Amino acid sequence: MNRRRWLTRVPAWLLAAAAARSALPGAQAAGLASYTVPIGQLEQAVAGRFPLRYPVGGLFELSLLAPRLRLLPEATRLGTDLTVQASGPALRRSYGGAFELDFALRYEALDRTVRAHQPRVRSLRFADLPPGPAELLNTYGPILAEQALGDAVLHTLRPQDLALPEAMGLQPGSITVTAAGLAISFVPSPRR
Repeated sequence: MNRRRWLTRVPAWLLAAAAARSALPGAQAAGLASYTVPIGQLEQAVAGRFPLRYPVGGLFELSLLAPRLRLLPEATRLGTDLTVQASGPALRRSYGGAFELDFALRYEALDRTVRAHQPRVRSLRFADLPPGPAELLNTYGPILAEQALGDAVLHTLRPQDLALPEAMGLQPGSITVTAAGLAISFVPSPRR
């Protein structure tokens, strides 16, 4: 059977779906179509939230600076190191430190965003901090770090990013952390 004759027997929607899948941004050659978000875009989105300042009971203030993100494909999470400055009347000088956190990801369909989810503080380090303020920072620091990144918007899908998948009856599904960034897979939309 020649190619032209074969094409007339293949349903048009099947051909359109195959062509559309390969046209998706970041589409993978094998498996389900997906949209890839590089680490640089994620860092740029997060950097817009910082610096953040948190006063702690009039004793001192914590300033959180823009984090560096790390891809953790083995855990399907993102990791980050937040640089922290602690200063104020109770400390008499400024102290530098760092939080190490990691967090999961979730897709919010209402505003088409990928958000940080379930942050976990791995460590809090301050060099040369006196014992009293160190205890306060160990108590309040993780709470503030979780507030800084909990539910933070990491990426927003534009309407044009979703137009083709939606026309094919697909919607964003799972989010996978890869060595290249985030891969958002598309899955069939529930029938209405």
